[in-house]
Amino acid sequence: MRQGSIHLFRFSGIDVFLHWSWFLVAVYEIQSRAGNYSSVTWNVLEYLALFVIVTLHEFGHALACRQVGGKANRIVLWPLGGVAYVDPPPRPGATLWSIAAGPLVNVALAPILFALWTVGRSAGWAQDLPDVYKLVRAVFYIDVGLLVFNILPVYPLDGGQILRSLLWFVMGRGRSLMVATVLGLLGVVGFIGLALWVKDMWLAAIAVFMLMNCWGGLRHAQDLLRVAKLPRRLGYSCPACKTAPPLGAFWKCEHCGQPFDTFQTGAVCPMCSTQFATTTCLDCGRRYPLNEWMAPTIEAPTVYSPSQPL
Repeated sequence: MRQGSIHLFRFSGIDVFLHWSWFLVAVYEIQSRAGNYSSVTWNVLEYLALFVIVTLHEFGHALACRQVGGKANRIVLWPLGGVAYVDPPPRPGATLWSIAAGPLVNVALAPILFALWTVGRSAGWAQDLPDVYKLVRAVFYIDVGLLVFNILPVYPLDGGQILRSLLWFVMGRGRSLMVATVLGLLGVVGFIGLALWVKDMWLAAIAVFMLMNCWGGLRHAQDLLRVAKLPRRLGYSCPACKTAPPLGAFWKCEHCGQPFDTFQTGAVCPMCSTQFATTTCLDCGRRYPLNEWMAPTIEAPTVYSPSQPL
């Protein structure tokens, strides 16, 4: 989604982008709500308030991810909401906090907005400042609506990812993702049925988005389960997830395209002799120099020498 996006601002090392399609949908949505206020300006303010809340929600994800030692430097806003590109450490607790922090922003905003709405009602804004009163009330309902929607236990919504993180504690990384995506696919069926029943194109678009993510998550879960069953090489462990790498030619040379065992060859492609500065962990996806993978074990690691046959 970054392609065709406009850079809005940078805060705390996090770049916020706005996808061009947002403007098209904004015009449609603002016009469809005309008549709720005395002027279309208030409709614009309501729509902007929606994405202010979405942006704060995504910053909750990103800042929480950084707090636990993960990487998060980009947020993209688009018609269906926002996406924070977070990469927390491959631990269930770190992932759980990175995901839960987004809805917690909505939880924190709800009493503030409700208090403002209550003050406005007591002060007579409904009669004296009807547009202000309607806007405050609408923003409160928007915040609560986003919170309820996001905590639905349907992958890839926050609720589904929180469920996956909780299952990770007892089922492991691969199986928890498998269960969450299967439940997510059932949720997608429900969303499609609801979209057809109420004839809402946005619900249908959300269902398609969820379906794509569930399918990708399902394939990733299958890969994780296959990798988990592989025999492991003694003498090395990933600096992030502490998992020993699998034995076998599971790394592919970016230059000649040949698969090889990077730990057997010392991060050198045996076909074209390309030296790789970092090695990818097949379990968590992080990349580290080979020397950082060294782990003290009883058995010394196997390292390739050009004078030795493979």
